[in-house]
Amino acid sequence: MAKSSAEKRHAQSEVRRLHNKAIKSTCRTYAKQFVEAVQAKDQKLAEEKYKQLQKELDSARSKGVLKRNAVSRKKSRMMNLYNATFAAK
Repeated sequence: MAKSSAEKRHAQSEVRRLHNKAIKSTCRTYAKQFVEAVQAKDQKLAEEKYKQLQKELDSARSKGVLKRNAVSRKKSRMMNLYNATFAAK
């Protein structure tokens, strides 16, 4: 018995939802690691984590998971946190 187009569409959207969820989860994980590194006052580790976070956010943007302004906002806030913590030295 064939699927209706609505059933097919639902199945496709479910696959996309799970894919997008995994990408967003990865971005959140890198963001948490970056914030932990900043709070630990480890500048070298924070720089490394920021590069990973930036790469992951840009990747999510290119895949259409996150919108351009959302990615820009997140990167800006993370860099402001970094500068506020380490620029005073």
